[in-house]
Amino acid sequence: MNDTTPAPNRTAATENFPVGSWLIAPELRTVVAAYYRVARGADDIADAPHLDTAEKLRRLDTIDANLSGRISDDSDAVALRELFAARGLTIEHARHLLQAFKADAANRQCRSWSDLLAYCRFSAAPVGRFLLELHGVPKSAWPASDALCSALQILNHLQDCQEDWRELQRLYIPSDWLRENGLPPEALLASSTSPAMRRVINRVLDGVAQLNTLAATLPRQIPDRRLRMEATAILFISRRLARRLRRYDPLAFRVELPAVEKAAMLLWGAIRGFPR
Repeated sequence: MNDTTPAPNRTAATENFPVGSWLIAPELRTVVAAYYRVARGADDIADAPHLDTAEKLRRLDTIDANLSGRISDDSDAVALRELFAARGLTIEHARHLLQAFKADAANRQCRSWSDLLAYCRFSAAPVGRFLLELHGVPKSAWPASDALCSALQILNHLQDCQEDWRELQRLYIPSDWLRENGLPPEALLASSTSPAMRRVINRVLDGVAQLNTLAATLPRQIPDRRLRMEATAILFISRRLARRLRRYDPLAFRVELPAVEKAAMLLWGAIRGFPR
């Protein structure tokens, strides 16, 4: 890796939620891995501290040009484009992610809950839609999938809210909710949550609870057993993590599920999702 290439800020092994887990059919994992590589590379560009906004946007535009077929000078993006073409998949599931990464590169703050959901429409929903199309699931399942992916994204933002502001001045908590409680974004740098900050966090978690309720309909809309098991497991993980974030302080430490508990949720979800 040369000095112009951003170092990865997260790998599949350190993601909060399963990425291409053993529940995905082996013959599909190559496509999932290729999608993940492009998404991770773009995310690393958006987060690279040594790149200015203009350079980040230029590199993200280059990835998009490779995905759309306008150029062919990025091996990962070209490989994904070819895999999608061979399987008749919609390349926009990858290209839409770049819209969110461009918003990250420009540090566009989420001013409202609606802004946050609109961001998740590009940063999270395309992942679920890609997996559904890969498994032949009809578009009627998209609303529930979008809800689950958005819930996962927002939970991740809550986990990393302090680091995001400290390192990148990036704000994913609705700024109007902070203002209503007399809080500037800098309040995220405190060593613990104030009562006002806890009100804001709980309000975000209330929104996540609504998303998880809508997402609960997803597993029964998925004919493929393996993907149904995966969706059930991820739904369990989302609910459990939301409960932990309501109980513990994300400004005092990073609130996450212990590895053993995450594995147990994955197994339990697989068992619950096995029957049709």
